[in-house]
Amino acid sequence: MKAKWWKVLGLAGVVGVAATGVLVVRAERRRRAYTPEEIRARLQERHTIAQGGTSRGSRTSDPDGHLG
Repeated sequence: MKAKWWKVLGLAGVVGVAATGVLVVRAERRRRAYTPEEIRARLQERHTIAQGGTSRGSRTSDPDGHLG
């Protein structure tokens, strides 16, 4: 009976690894689907936000640089 549980546990591990691999491949496909222009635009937008530009979800700071 003990051997059966080890087999079930091993099978569950294999299924988990396979499922993780599927998710990684799906994310990679989604990432590669962007055109270079789209990537450039998104990076420029992130850079603007990081440099203090305003956008949805950005933090504001006072003149001394303290986040509020």
